[in-house]
Amino acid sequence: MKEDYFGEAGRKRPSEAVHIQQGEPNWVWATVCTENREPWLTCQEAHLILREVWSSATMWLVSDYILMPDHLHFFAAPRQSEYPFTAWVTYWKRQCRNHHQHPAWKWQAGVFHHRLRNDESYAEKWSYLRGNPVRDQLVKKEEDWPFQGRIHDIRW
Repeated sequence: MKEDYFGEAGRKRPSEAVHIQQGEPNWVWATVCTENREPWLTCQEAHLILREVWSSATMWLVSDYILMPDHLHFFAAPRQSEYPFTAWVTYWKRQCRNHHQHPAWKWQAGVFHHRLRNDESYAEKWSYLRGNPVRDQLVKKEEDWPFQGRIHDIRW
């Protein structure tokens, strides 16, 4: 059987659930897009709202993140393994909406996520994500991009 984009034989869409495995790291790398890929995320107000919401929505803990104009990437780990990842994403999206008055600031439905396996390198993935603003010619050096950071210091 042919493997598709998501790396699993026969799978046409990503799994909706994050399968938590006790006694193993359960880091998730996620991508969330704005509705219609509208470029509103890279402003100070949106950045501060996300930081505030992620700091208080702690069923999952956001570690490193980067905002791009029309999408964001982050790493997270469960604080409470029984709370579904997609429910948590829905929750913080709703909280963001409640913190601003911009009708155009909407999220695309869903989230793309990938659970990092033991043989995958968090550092390599984070390095690649941090390079996005440079590849998109938004800044010359990764460290000059102001829309990135860390909320919680979680350990692999």
